[in-house]
Amino acid sequence: MSKPYYESPLCSRYASKTMQHLFSPDYRSKIWRLLWIELARAEHELGLPVSMEQVEELEAHKEDIDYEFIAAKEAELRHDVMAHIHAYGELCPTARGIIHLGATSCYVTDNSDLIIYREALLYLRKELLQVMRNFASFADKYKDMPTLGYTHGQPAQLVTVGKRACLYLQDFASDLAELDHLLSTLRFFGCRGTTGTEASFMRLFDGDTAKIDEMNRKIAAAFGFDSVYAVCGQTYPRKEDSRILNVLSGIAQSAYRYAGDMRLLAHMNQIDEPFEKKQIGSSAMAYKRNPMRSERICSLARYVIADALNAPMTASVQWFERTLDDSANRRISMPEGFLAVDAILRLVKNISAGMVVNEHVIAKAVERYLPFIATENLLMCAVKKGGDRQEMHEIIRQHSMAQTARIKQGDDCQLLEALAADDAFPLNAEEIAAILQPKDFIGRCPEQVTAYLQTLDLGEEEADDEEDIRV
Repeated sequence: MSKPYYESPLCSRYASKTMQHLFSPDYRSKIWRLLWIELARAEHELGLPVSMEQVEELEAHKEDIDYEFIAAKEAELRHDVMAHIHAYGELCPTARGIIHLGATSCYVTDNSDLIIYREALLYLRKELLQVMRNFASFADKYKDMPTLGYTHGQPAQLVTVGKRACLYLQDFASDLAELDHLLSTLRFFGCRGTTGTEASFMRLFDGDTAKIDEMNRKIAAAFGFDSVYAVCGQTYPRKEDSRILNVLSGIAQSAYRYAGDMRLLAHMNQIDEPFEKKQIGSSAMAYKRNPMRSERICSLARYVIADALNAPMTASVQWFERTLDDSANRRISMPEGFLAVDAILRLVKNISAGMVVNEHVIAKAVERYLPFIATENLLMCAVKKGGDRQEMHEIIRQHSMAQTARIKQGDDCQLLEALAADDAFPLNAEEIAAILQPKDFIGRCPEQVTAYLQTLDLGEEEADDEEDIRV
């Protein structure tokens, strides 16, 4: 059904339902309720005038959220957190007077952000691991298959299809390490007061700072955090957002590199991304098989890389204990960074699980350029048969230049034939042919793949219950 208002394509086309749920207003509102419950519970346990009956009443109504009432109240009060507090109080008349006791708005807004970001990072970690498993399986399968290597975009020495896949895998492994470091150092904000001084709790706890620290530890532990920031202003440090978006940007960069190569490989008909049985590549050109998913990865990755600039710009202008010019920007840049990377990883996971390797095309490309690649080995064998190194080098150079010119005119390469027919070159056709075995020109590629894969701990594959991506 067509809608009469704008809807982000990240939701309507690209991101998973899981990631959309994590950043939904409903999920955030429920976390706010849990934060108020845990604050009240900690205050009760530490001796403030908050009864267990009040805590239990808050528990009983934690999911009874009247969004129409909240919207009307926010329109009246012009304050979203207070609108939610009033709505919760209507449901909990006994606890109404202690909801949000000692807290400021950032207690729920900032802590809920950190909780959601951590859950979203953990979800992306799971997706990233599956991407890495796909590449590891592919690399192992094709570790021995020679393919033309490229430097400067030009044909170079042979590598293998599997070894090249390890380049992408290593990039994603680097992203996983950064993500794990971020998760291991992510802290809880806590309940710190209007300027981070905890002055309201100094009054409530009659100056007992140990109880204030214990309150923060209790709340943090209730949400799975083992530490809080040592010092804060009114918000958690916005540098944290920079760290998060930098990790997301890193994943986008790795995905872009892989997808860009996939587009080039598809252009050369060497490797194709999956293509559905009834998929249409072009409305006009029925024969087209475009690398649409790889193109989409590149498109979304550029967005994420640019989006990551928002956080450092915001972090750098937080006047004193805080300003509110972070709010509108963060409401957009943080969720959309996660949604876009989620979409990217879903696409990479889909492509990497179903890459179509056109072995004959790859072998033909190897065959075409192998004579040039083999010239160094031919030079060594010619010298071993009594040839002068400098003279042999010049003979090979002259014939190579002549054959390159032929190829650029559309003719086949006849370098080997030309060398075999040259009386000044000491190798005959049979001796030259014996040297031209592609497997002899891939160096340590198979060994490198095996050794690298042994360094990775990718865990057990998990069931994927996510919906299919849109082609």
